[in-house]
Amino acid sequence: MNSRELREKFFDFFKKRGHTIVKSSSLIPDDPSVLLTTAGMQQFKKYYTGELDAMDSFGSQRTVSIQKSFRTSDIEEVGDETHLTFFEMFGNFSFGPVGTDNPEDTGKIGYFKRASIYWAYEFITNILEISENRIYVSVFAGDKEISFDQESYDIWKNEIKIPENRIFKGSRQDNFWGPTGEEGPCGPSTEIYITPSAAEAEAGKGVEIWNIVFNEFYKNKIGIYQKTENLGVDTGMGMERLAVILQGVNNVFETDLFVSIMAKINELTPSADNRIKRILADHLRGAIFLVADGVLPSNKEAGYVLRRLLRRILAYQIVNDIHADLFAESVEIIKNNFGEFYPELNKTKEILNVLEEEKVKFEETIGRGIREIEKYKESGKEISGSEAFYLYETFGLPFELIKELAPSKLTANLNKADFDREFEKHQEISRAGAEKKFGGHGLIFDTGELKAATEEEMKKVIRLHTATHLLQWALRQVLGNEVKQMGSDITSERLRFDFSFGRKITPEEIKQVENLVNEKINLNLPVYFEEMSKEEAEKSGALAFFRQKYPSVVKVYFIGFKASGEIISKELCGGPHVEYTSEIGKFKIIKEESVGMGIRRIKTILSN
Repeated sequence: MNSRELREKFFDFFKKRGHTIVKSSSLIPDDPSVLLTTAGMQQFKKYYTGELDAMDSFGSQRTVSIQKSFRTSDIEEVGDETHLTFFEMFGNFSFGPVGTDNPEDTGKIGYFKRASIYWAYEFITNILEISENRIYVSVFAGDKEISFDQESYDIWKNEIKIPENRIFKGSRQDNFWGPTGEEGPCGPSTEIYITPSAAEAEAGKGVEIWNIVFNEFYKNKIGIYQKTENLGVDTGMGMERLAVILQGVNNVFETDLFVSIMAKINELTPSADNRIKRILADHLRGAIFLVADGVLPSNKEAGYVLRRLLRRILAYQIVNDIHADLFAESVEIIKNNFGEFYPELNKTKEILNVLEEEKVKFEETIGRGIREIEKYKESGKEISGSEAFYLYETFGLPFELIKELAPSKLTANLNKADFDREFEKHQEISRAGAEKKFGGHGLIFDTGELKAATEEEMKKVIRLHTATHLLQWALRQVLGNEVKQMGSDITSERLRFDFSFGRKITPEEIKQVENLVNEKINLNLPVYFEEMSKEEAEKSGALAFFRQKYPSVVKVYFIGFKASGEIISKELCGGPHVEYTSEIGKFKIIKEESVGMGIRRIKTILSN
């Protein structure tokens, strides 16, 4: 069964059982507590907590999806037969209250353990036609905080008739899931395993393909598990693992999900070993999906993950003497394989521009670093912590890549602690240099976004910071609500503001934005804040920089007159700001440009 047939059968099966098909959410989650989307349930988190009503959103308390997912914890393991960074997760979901738990019910009301287990077993044995003798399962054994999942055990044993010697009791590590982030819904899980034969099923030697989580609890921020009334079901089944079983191949890289990209890599680098070919295939696919969802290479958060993937690809190209443009070849292959299901991949030109730009940066610095490692190979000299930091500081070569590319005998005594000590020394020297540069005081104001060295500079920075609120408001007025802040950098000289938008802005639109900002500055509107819970702020419609992590209590800054309802801007922000807009001064846009697929940048200055 190929992957297309598998997608169709999965959606069809659950649609007939009252589930609404919901498209995959972005790999960039709408949840500041997590870096990337790692599971299908993340887009549904607010339905499990009761903040949103599934019936209102989907017309059913049952949904089904195939979710793009990315797990950074598996990067170092990629190269074997199973581990991937990017993968697709099949999932069916139920959001309480539970109206029935009868698997024969095809309505729209929530369900729980019995229906979930029956449907999973039916899909595997009847739809996928996998022999029941190849199946074994696990349930949560219980511990001092959460009791044994007797109900799931009894359903498998007494109703499904799985032999008792093929029902295993698993620990919290294996059979208790969630929450995603610091707090949220969670609960015991039952897992389904498939083996090549019945004998291996009895021995418990199989591949886990389906994890069914029963959200019976809510874990709060202080770590207490509380029973919840919003009972929910959250399931996950890996597309790639299932494809291996159904297509009768040895590993995920031989399935139809990878066959095209692997064929191209084999053509371009026939001499590379299988591990490197698999790393290239995984990283190319993962990186292209990240860029398609708006991630740009950087040195922090999701951008760092992307940069790490791309630089490993490019490093292996140099090591294996690959002269073909792997990026250009792969973008087309991934689009052809997945573009029908994920239309964001069809923006091939924009995706390739991001990849090629990073390639240029890499070739300027890291390529020289790899050649520097060749000198160590020739001399046979071991690489110390200080020398590893030199390679990093001078050529941008990450510690992990040094360990990977240098012969093991040259890095046998190299450890991360030595590298980190060198890094800390470098930071101390940098701080001392900053103090000397700024008269012994350093940067008196540095939040990462706002930087100032003197009191006078800080006043200018605060004016520009307040102007960002008016700028975002004006952009949304002129270009529409698709505009969202993606980042900013503010010094005493200028404001740099990045935002989401899919095309170049016309000179007329730029002038219109500039005029709107100056109009509100001239009105001398009040700027003030109120403290409230993050949830209250979100419900009020306050804008937030979605990549930022916010505390439970936030400041919401208003520009305008709240009493009369004439509010121009309402945003979550830490401050500081001017008290009245006239303090900002004259606002001027000096540049507008693209900095990546769907991301624009505006630079502005102020005058008194």
